[in-house]
Amino acid sequence: MSETEPARRPGGRSARVGAQVHQAVTELVHERGYGNFSVGEIAARAGVADSSVYRRWGSLESLLSDVVLTRLNARSPMPDTGSLAGDLRTYAAQVAREITGPDGVAVVRLAVALSGDGPQGLGAGDGLLAERTRQLQSMLDRARERGERPPDALDVLDHVLAPMYIRVLFGMGITAEYVDGLVDRLL
Repeated sequence: MSETEPARRPGGRSARVGAQVHQAVTELVHERGYGNFSVGEIAARAGVADSSVYRRWGSLESLLSDVVLTRLNARSPMPDTGSLAGDLRTYAAQVAREITGPDGVAVVRLAVALSGDGPQGLGAGDGLLAERTRQLQSMLDRARERGERPPDALDVLDHVLAPMYIRVLFGMGITAEYVDGLVDRLL
């Protein structure tokens, strides 16, 4: 950083505005479902100008994708317990807590709604699927370096994450035993 550049404070107004906008999105998805609100409604609920939302995110789809990615990355980080089984159990338990929590169903529905192939879709190169695959791959690579034989990242998605998301979408419960069973079957 040069001497003329002001030091940035961690947090501050920008972080506060981002958190307010993210919370407004989560509440609107929970109340109305995906596609049933506008940037203007998000901005009004968050107490910011529409132009602030467009300046920061560019489009409604970019904002929605950012909400899902930020939420899941913050609440379900990749663990490093020293073993693949421990990492997978810890990670799966984190994801289960997140998607069954107060706003979990809204976030899962939003993730599903945004999973299209467009440039902002969660299945796109920088979307949720790509980000989760990169994160899982880092966990699996660590296991391989320890001499373990990890499955493919796609197998973790198919056999651990997907069943939990489906159960949440259809209103079925997720127990710790169920989550551990998914990991056991995968391994």
